Amino acid sequence: MADPKGFLKTTERELPARRPVPVRIMDWKEVYEPGDSAVLRRQAGRCMDCGIPFCHQGCPLGNLIPEWNDLKWRGEGRAAIERLHATNNFPEFTGRLCPAPCESSCVLGINQPAVTIKQIEVSTIDDAFANGWVEPEPPGRLTGKTVAVVGSGPAGLAAAQQLTRAGHTVAVYERDDRIGGLLRYGIPDFKMEKRHLESRLRQMQDEGTRFRAGVEIGKDITWDDLRARYDAVVIATGSTVPRDLAIPGRDLAGVHFAMEYLVESNHAVAGDQVPHQIHAEGKHVIVIGGGDTGADCIGTAHRHGALSVTNLAIGKQPPSARPDSQPWPMMPNVFEVQSAHEEGGERTYLASTVEFLGNEAGEVRALRLAETEYLPDGRRVPKSGTEREIPADLVLIAMGFTGPERAELESQLGTVFSARGNVDRAVDYQTTTPGVFVAGDAGRGQSLIVWAIAEGRAAAAAVDEYLMGRTSLPSPVKPTDIAIGLQPA
Repeated sequence: MADPKGFLKTTERELPARRPVPVRIMDWKEVYEPGDSAVLRRQAGRCMDCGIPFCHQGCPLGNLIPEWNDLKWRGEGRAAIERLHATNNFPEFTGRLCPAPCESSCVLGINQPAVTIKQIEVSTIDDAFANGWVEPEPPGRLTGKTVAVVGSGPAGLAAAQQLTRAGHTVAVYERDDRIGGLLRYGIPDFKMEKRHLESRLRQMQDEGTRFRAGVEIGKDITWDDLRARYDAVVIATGSTVPRDLAIPGRDLAGVHFAMEYLVESNHAVAGDQVPHQIHAEGKHVIVIGGGDTGADCIGTAHRHGALSVTNLAIGKQPPSARPDSQPWPMMPNVFEVQSAHEEGGERTYLASTVEFLGNEAGEVRALRLAETEYLPDGRRVPKSGTEREIPADLVLIAMGFTGPERAELESQLGTVFSARGNVDRAVDYQTTTPGVFVAGDAGRGQSLIVWAIAEGRAAAAAVDEYLMGRTSLPSPVKPTDIAIGLQPA
């Protein structure tokens, strides 16, 4: 373990300071100041010698958290990153973007603030890149087998890296002009600067993974043709169909899905020309949806110079502390103040949007909302007599996603979808089409980045076994959305 008395000597969590709000909303750099190595070592020392480290089960990857905490405390950074990489291909992503279910299940969290696992993780990988410890790991031999991975988000990249290292020739196809999926164009730079993505992609290229950006499978190449060209195919296209809000005025100019707004903003931040960009400058902005995507829209609107930002959530405000109904080691639903919320704006709960109101030019000018009422059967409806209007020049719908895009998969590959709208799969991640596998949100549904990486690794192991008859690749998780009666091929 780390310091045997660390959790007794240091009883509080210590995290790096966020840059001052007036400063950080003027740029797109990450919000946190550099961490203090002494503080990180002290926090790593709080990790206890748990008989059963529940942080392992809290993390879908099964990260060896006590081991790399101990090594970090001892100052053995290179050994720490080796233990971290043993279960996680991309700690620079999870250390910035994951909500850290491992911390919710930290044993110390029973009666003290949990160990700052996420911060120790990201500092470990950042130190590793800075010191040149992240090196390519090309295979010692090639198998002669080929694999196409469709989608370059965290699930696709994790599957590709694992399969490349196993000796297969892997090509990653991405319809956008750059590799990275939502890591590239869905996540604002103030949460993760793209240099971290570029560093990892260079490593993967040096290992032999081939990237094919600007190619849309189903249109530029049919799914049937792709299946014929490769020995196996991995679908990792994500859950990209946004949940809509079908109310009067939805077709007004100025009402957009959140991802339309975020993707254009990320292109602009990357230096691309974006004609007629959706922009928040000088506007009253309404963000509908209280999740991470909504928070990303809020932070982006602040940096655009919005006149006001209002975040609407249909449900009740979560409690500030863990509720009795979600005991340790569960990950509780609690009220959270993300960096974007700290930067300004208003958050309104129990707000049901009733109608978008427009002007004579067909542009949104206001939003009519009402207080949410809970019916005895659990349904949420607008409460009669509570309606009011708030000004709105730009409305962003951030209500989550309903599943992957289906048309080409169904028509060209005969893909079967589950009742939840996800790609159907067996316990070996294989779809109803032999040799075609699915990983991440496309098969699981909208979820966390850590689950995407875990599924990418597990699907890679299944593909390797399908191609070679056996595998030595780790398989951290099994699918949770399995078709009834569908057995492994």
